[in-house]
Amino acid sequence: MTGLFGRTSKDPNLKTNVKKFKEFKKLLQAKKYDESLKAGLILLKTAPNHHDALFMVGSIYYLKNKHRLAVSYFDKSLDIGEYDVDVLLLKAYSHQKLGEHKRAISCCEKILEIDPKNKPVDGLLQELGGI
Repeated sequence: MTGLFGRTSKDPNLKTNVKKFKEFKKLLQAKKYDESLKAGLILLKTAPNHHDALFMVGSIYYLKNKHRLAVSYFDKSLDIGEYDVDVLLLKAYSHQKLGEHKRAISCCEKILEIDPKNKPVDGLLQELGGI
C-alpha cells in the first residue's frame, strides 16, 4: 500500500527536466548567457510552467536589454507565483527601462504590500517620482 506521501510524480519528464534545470542554472551561474538562454528555452518547452526557469529566462533577457521580452517572462512567472518580490522588482526595472513608469510604480506598490521595508523599491520609486 502506498501512502499519500509515497506517490511518485506522474510527470514522465521529471528526471529529464530536473537535469535540464541543473544544467541551465550552471550555465547561468557561469555567466554563459547565450548558452543558458538556449538551455532555458529548451527546458520551458517541456516544462512551460517552471517558475524559476521563467524568472531566469526573463532575467537573461533583462541583462541583454530585451526588456519587452523580459516582461513577458516575468508576467508568466508571476501568474504562477504572484508574490515573488524578485520577479516583481526586475519587472519594475524593465518597465522603467521601457519608459512605462506607471507600470513600474504599480509593481513597486505591490512589492511594498508584500515587503514594506524593501530598500531597492524605495530607491526605484524615488527615481520614478512615485514617492
